[in-house]
Amino acid sequence: MKNNYYDILGVTPDSEASDIKTSYRRLARKYHPDINPDSIDKFKEINEAYSTLSDEKKRMQYDMLFGFYKKGKSTQSETKKPETENSEKGKEKKTTDREKTETKTQKSTTTNKSKTNEKNFFDDLFNQKEDKPVKQKGSDITTEVSITIAEANNGTTKIVNIVHTELCKRCKGRKFINGSYCPDCAGTGEVSHVQKLTVTIPAGVKNETKLRLTGEGNKGINGGENGDLYLIIKIKSTSSVHFSGKTMYCDIPIQPFEAVLGTVIKVQSPNGTISVKIPPRTRSGQKFRICQQIDGKENEIFVTVHVEIPSYLSDDEIRLYEKLKKVSSCDIRENYLDA
Repeated sequence: MKNNYYDILGVTPDSEASDIKTSYRRLARKYHPDINPDSIDKFKEINEAYSTLSDEKKRMQYDMLFGFYKKGKSTQSETKKPETENSEKGKEKKTTDREKTETKTQKSTTTNKSKTNEKNFFDDLFNQKEDKPVKQKGSDITTEVSITIAEANNGTTKIVNIVHTELCKRCKGRKFINGSYCPDCAGTGEVSHVQKLTVTIPAGVKNETKLRLTGEGNKGINGGENGDLYLIIKIKSTSSVHFSGKTMYCDIPIQPFEAVLGTVIKVQSPNGTISVKIPPRTRSGQKFRICQQIDGKENEIFVTVHVEIPSYLSDDEIRLYEKLKKVSSCDIRENYLDA
């Protein structure tokens, strides 16, 4: 025989009903799935045992079936034996309609009290008395949106996928229904859905700027306000441009004559096109720092120039380089071993 009901509840066949109830309350708190998710089977076993042993008639039948019943064992359902048949018949004959009505009323009152006590018992056990719902603001959502430098410069419109989460309507966040995982949320207590939202990115936005969209976050609880949606702007890096926070780094090619004679180059930034002055005799790899004042804040741009020879040169350009070779008197590799 599998573990008997008395062993499951940790009591003996001689235990009083109050002791069985006390033991059940203790075990139910310990093994309830809300507290111990891995004890669903144990919780069902405890409830099955208590449903039998808490009922006097079922308990007597159980005891007689499995050999726990003892003669002289009293229960509340037992009644006194009649003194004589004649006296019992006489009592039955003397029963009036009024007494029958009182008996029905007493039974009805007892039944209602039993149901009320049972409800209060489970309310106290699992603390599930429902108070007046309190309004709560929904949680905020934060997500990233990637844009190009041109989009940051000119502004753009993007469609973003927002994942909203809210309490499961079936289990109301408790994760379990009748001792098992809620089938609607798979025991997470939450359900998610994706919403496509069209957002406008303003022109001149900087890398890692945080935009706030009021009321586009997760749904409020019990009629509370919705949370907010925060979009973190990420400007895409390229082979020649990358960002670190709000600082921009870019590598710009220049021609040899520009490096020698100096020039002004155009650099595309999130806040528009800026002009960078390259002084004469600029070396390849030389870095320039540009500061921009935007909304009262200083933003840095670092420009590194690289001297490159075009892939195509005209005949005139080649003749000029040949002339430069003849007139050049400097050996730039003279001391490279000592460097």
